[in-house]
Amino acid sequence: MLVALSGRRFAITGGTGSFGHAMVTHLLRSGAAEVRVLSRDEAKQDQMRGRLRDDRVRYHIGDVRDLGTVAQVTRNVDFVFHAAALKQVPSCEFFPLEAMRTNVLGSANVVEACDRNEVGSLVLLSTDKAVHPVNAMGMTKALMEKVAQAHVRTRPDSATTVSCVRYGNVMYSRGSVIPLFVDQIRRNQPLTVTDPGMTRFLMSLADSVDLVERAFTRATPGDIYIRKASACTIGDLANAIGNLFGVTPKLEILGIRHSEKTHETLASREELRHAEDLGDFYRVPLDTRDLNYAPYEKEGVPGTDPLFDFNSANAPRLDVPEIEALLRTLPEIRAELGTAMAAA
Repeated sequence: MLVALSGRRFAITGGTGSFGHAMVTHLLRSGAAEVRVLSRDEAKQDQMRGRLRDDRVRYHIGDVRDLGTVAQVTRNVDFVFHAAALKQVPSCEFFPLEAMRTNVLGSANVVEACDRNEVGSLVLLSTDKAVHPVNAMGMTKALMEKVAQAHVRTRPDSATTVSCVRYGNVMYSRGSVIPLFVDQIRRNQPLTVTDPGMTRFLMSLADSVDLVERAFTRATPGDIYIRKASACTIGDLANAIGNLFGVTPKLEILGIRHSEKTHETLASREELRHAEDLGDFYRVPLDTRDLNYAPYEKEGVPGTDPLFDFNSANAPRLDVPEIEALLRTLPEIRAELGTAMAAA
């Protein structure tokens, strides 16, 4: 069932990040009555306040690790988007307990607070690194998904629809490789590449907002929504950015960093076995079986496993001209190209 955004109250954890900026802007344009932004960084909140200048946005300093704070922020709210997380793979490898406290226990606090306050819908933002995880960041995000689904199983009468979305690299998000490459080109430096053959999914911030909106307006409890993103190699991405700025980039190969994978996976073959194909999306429904496994041992569960995961190696592969065309759709790239032309 579609849900109107106009006149509704929203809260976004980690709301000063790249997704938060995009989602807040989208909600304000859609007529939201109030948008509450929860984050730990008062400087980023001040910058956001100065940029938006909209009284409908209310800023809350706090941490998702504190249940009381999250409960206060989500009181009398219709919808909540949980984007707060520790996301950097290397830092989570050095400090895995910090990743657990934020990504797992903090997420559990958000779920609990929304349940207590009878929030209409909660969407938790996950990542392709949660599938077949090899690093602490991905492992904690996978556990976040399990926390959300366990809530649905153990509290079937909850007034809150809890669901997740899962996506790969968001282009030009804070800390991502594209703004790094642009900055290195501007400084006439070599582009630092882990492995030119490494593949990653590509999605714009607008696409991530669209995916989250689809989840909170249509999801049933326990769903995971996945966008069928295209992918590219990091080497082709570097060359495409170089072409846009009229340079032939020199690549400095760094090697794969702590606990990175050559290819990422958005949906496992086990999930695809019972996923609903929605065209541009997959909907992975909740496994609603209880702890009484005897009937399934006797009868089994019908179905045939797909042969492959949906990963960045077998996803639709963008070539260099296609990557260039996709990059030109990004407002940040258009602004950078305009600046470059003005300086020429």
